[in-house]
Amino acid sequence: MNNKRKIIHIDMDAFFASVEQRDNREFRGKPLIVGGNPQNRGVVAACSYEARSFGVHSAMPCSTAARICPQAIFVRPRMNTYRQVSAQIMEIFTQYTPLVEPLSVDEAFLDVTINRRNHPSATILATTICQQIYEESGLTASAGVSFNKFLAKVASDLNKPNGISTITPGMALDFISSLPVRKFFGVGKVTEQKMHSLGLKNGADLRLLNEEQLLHHFGKVGSFLYNIVRAIDTRPVQSQRCRKSIGNETTLQQDTKDRVEINAILASLAYQVGASLERKKTAGYTLTLKIRYHDFTTITRSISISTPFGNAENILFHLPNLLEKSGIGTNKIRLLGLSISKLTNDRRVPRQLLLPFPQPKRCLC
Repeated sequence: MNNKRKIIHIDMDAFFASVEQRDNREFRGKPLIVGGNPQNRGVVAACSYEARSFGVHSAMPCSTAARICPQAIFVRPRMNTYRQVSAQIMEIFTQYTPLVEPLSVDEAFLDVTINRRNHPSATILATTICQQIYEESGLTASAGVSFNKFLAKVASDLNKPNGISTITPGMALDFISSLPVRKFFGVGKVTEQKMHSLGLKNGADLRLLNEEQLLHHFGKVGSFLYNIVRAIDTRPVQSQRCRKSIGNETTLQQDTKDRVEINAILASLAYQVGASLERKKTAGYTLTLKIRYHDFTTITRSISISTPFGNAENILFHLPNLLEKSGIGTNKIRLLGLSISKLTNDRRVPRQLLLPFPQPKRCLC
């Protein structure tokens, strides 16, 4: 394995909610939910750590969040503000290295193997970057430091909020050995259950299987698992990519065919994809819905329009047309994804202004 690289993954802490608490003193220290109207079909876009302590999480219907956390304060998203803060943070990253790969508005990989400060310690650089973020934006971030992307990303979640964790080459195999299987990319609830039924509970157990066995049991993700449990991840940090599409997908915590939950998850994905489109100042003519059912059958449904998709509202407006063709709600689903392709720099995008959700006659499913 290549253990000479120095990769940092920086993830802002409860980004949307933290911006709202920064800008509004009355929200500080209180359970805050950024999302739609809990009386309608709103969805949690983000929430503060105070709200998370009640079990609130992103993609949850706001009505559910209000029930389990009745004292929560609900505010509507201010996407323009979040994008401005994101741009400020990304500019800080480029002061340290040109190799910055944003994953979303609030997280990015940085390759600091060779850096603009000529500093040999990635951990010290991560500490300095997070301190600069706090001094210039008033927000906290957490960072993971390691020699590949996978370990850096996992590490950034170990000491949240406002923490830094480092996984050195000498620590990697022991760390991966103790890592629960659910922490590995591509392992959702169903795959986790299958692994447990095979007696596979952690990275050490996975390392006992050869690549052929992993492929047999888990399909193409088996090759990734074979390498990653051996701390092998050669993916580069890519600052400039010729994108053919912009999208996001999520493996559900539990397989479901509940339409309210499906609506909430798709709305959350639409917000994320819309934010990425606006941050990258692009749009696209084709919207694709990806559905993976509990039996791993995967389908996609696409729609193309003459005026490009460039924001969440536009995506949400056209989703019902795709859902009508998908048969959604009949079988349990384990993964949902949305993507925009046929990208263009044409940003003349209409605003549907249908937040938080379309009216019942235009409901998602």
